[in-house]
Amino acid sequence: MAERAHLVVVGAGPAGLAGALAAAARGVRVTLVDAAEQAGGQIHRRPAAALSAGRPPAPRPRARAWERLLGALDRQRATGNITHLTDHHVWCVEKLPASAGFAVYALRGAAREKGVTVRADAVLLATGGYERVLPFPGWTLPGVVTAGGAQAMLKGQLVLPGRTVVVAGTGPLLLPVAAGLAEAGARVAALVESAGPRALLRKAPVLAGHPGKLAEGAWYAARLLRHGVRPLARHTVVEAHGADRLEAVTVAALDRDGRLAPGTTRRVPCDALAVGHGMLPHTDLAETLGCTLSGTDVRVDTEQRTDVPGVWAAGEATGIGGADLALAEGHIAGRSIAARLHDAAPDPRTWAAAARSRTRLRAFSAALDAVYAPPVDWAERMPDDTTVCRCEEITAGQVREAAGTLGAGDARTVKLLTRAGMGWCQGRMCGPAVAGLTGCPFTPGRRPFARPVPLGVLAQPLEPPPD
Repeated sequence: MAERAHLVVVGAGPAGLAGALAAAARGVRVTLVDAAEQAGGQIHRRPAAALSAGRPPAPRPRARAWERLLGALDRQRATGNITHLTDHHVWCVEKLPASAGFAVYALRGAAREKGVTVRADAVLLATGGYERVLPFPGWTLPGVVTAGGAQAMLKGQLVLPGRTVVVAGTGPLLLPVAAGLAEAGARVAALVESAGPRALLRKAPVLAGHPGKLAEGAWYAARLLRHGVRPLARHTVVEAHGADRLEAVTVAALDRDGRLAPGTTRRVPCDALAVGHGMLPHTDLAETLGCTLSGTDVRVDTEQRTDVPGVWAAGEATGIGGADLALAEGHIAGRSIAARLHDAAPDPRTWAAAARSRTRLRAFSAALDAVYAPPVDWAERMPDDTTVCRCEEITAGQVREAAGTLGAGDARTVKLLTRAGMGWCQGRMCGPAVAGLTGCPFTPGRRPFARPVPLGVLAQPLEPPPD
């Protein structure tokens, strides 16, 4: 009897889990590879098992639906249809010659010093996204974290970033972050959102078509009101203050053009700042495989296929859109993969409901992108001595000099002239800021590896995954 076709899914968030379950239910052998200890991704992150948490995290919308998905994963694992490799950090996916499929390379364990390889007939990239960081004076002070970082600390380690927290930036992530911190006992001194009510009203026809999303937002807003937190709409953080760590932030109002309104600054004492300006897709593995990008997103067709045969992508990697969109895309990808691996023509009617949901949710996400845009003058008002690239300690002034005096016309030339983006994160954090300062479009840089790899791993034969 021939061995069943094998799918490797990279990422166990909503998209990856939906894809793995849909494929496994249709006879495909699935290996689900994820860097975390438990499935769920950032949105459904749970306390580490070693913490032996005595109480569950605060309730959240759609928690029961997610528990059903986890139950389905447990059942598929019990029957051997899905192998879930936790704490495996994928650093490269290689397309093998002569139609031999793919090799997925990962680092295993907390030390990430042991190499593992998994062979596959097809790959689903559900690699999620990461936060866009826009520097400002004082953003490198201890106590300043990203909004997603604060959420990860709270969900995964049950730790507060501080006792008095300011949550700032723009985007729908700020609401659940602020609500979660308040519910956990932090005093949220301010929720600073650069978007305003008028921007939301202009997108009302699209937003009104998603009552569930609006109800979710209202759910978080009600919890904030219960803790006495009222958002400062059309405001932004101008500067973070402190000697050895954060002591306060200065915020200011924005005018109708999205620029700082004179005479509106105020100082807010705090010991933590959680700041975020939206998300960007993780595309490193897709780029290594040669998948085409559309802007910053992996380009896919109606089946979630990339232009590399045998490679599918779903979730935030194909465009930031939230958990519901990721679930729909993952489900479509899983069904498509199962049909293709069984040498059958996929029937789009089998995922018609998910396709309709995908269309509606993509329109909703596009509307949110238009509403939650960073302040238009964030790069203009950044002082020259502001650190932009933390890894290489490159300032805004050095980046401007490279683009102006030295004539660099693209981000790659700026990188060569200043070393901005040559550090540990390889430009993932400073890339958007460098692009904003130079006026160059932000395009993810193609890298041979998705994460740092020890030389010992590259030099030694890679181990098969554990049973």
